Amino acid sequence: MLYIVSTPIGNLKDITLRAVDTLREADLILAEDTRRTKILLREYMIKDKEIISYNDINKTRVTQKAIELLKQGKDLALVSDSGTPGISDPGFYLVREAVKYNIQISPIPGPTAIISALVCSGLPTDKFGFFGFLPKKEKKLRDVLFWISKTENLTFIYYESPHRIIRTLRLMDEIIPEKNIVIARELTKKFEEFIRGKVKEVYQKVKKLKGEIVLIIN
Repeated sequence: MLYIVSTPIGNLKDITLRAVDTLREADLILAEDTRRTKILLREYMIKDKEIISYNDINKTRVTQKAIELLKQGKDLALVSDSGTPGISDPGFYLVREAVKYNIQISPIPGPTAIISALVCSGLPTDKFGFFGFLPKKEKKLRDVLFWISKTENLTFIYYESPHRIIRTLRLMDEIIPEKNIVIARELTKKFEEFIRGKVKEVYQKVKKLKGEIVLIIN
């Protein structure tokens, strides 16, 4: 069995009992960041557990090993840096390969940053879409913002880097200044923050941000 295990997005208490049991009982844990996963395992006294790195760089090689272990009847747990694996991370690749080989896959539900941000945003939740990370290159980012400007009745959700958020806000102020946005930052952590308003208002207010960011636009 391949278990897709959701883990906390910040606060280590945000984990389900089932997720803890699954991590404790799995024969092997595939972790996007083994250091972060070891912190989580220590918190819940899960000891002597084999963990191997699974990321964008080694996913092809490690997936082959994982599939062989699954064929042998081993139980594997896949975890990401935080939240639910497969959302803008290499977990999708492993799941797709497991499906090809008719390997049983089971989700262990739990936290995900995009839904946590959306339900606290105050923006419409009846129709929304998640589109991963915003483009790094300015031309592609402009194309995305022009598309948003012409799309109605949809709430857009993106991840954005704190190093690029000011540039993104500047372009948004140029292309979609009257859109409503919410910046959700450091969710479930000590410095959790929601910044709400029109693009123009937020751009004028925000100077520098740190931490993981979810950007919501409507």
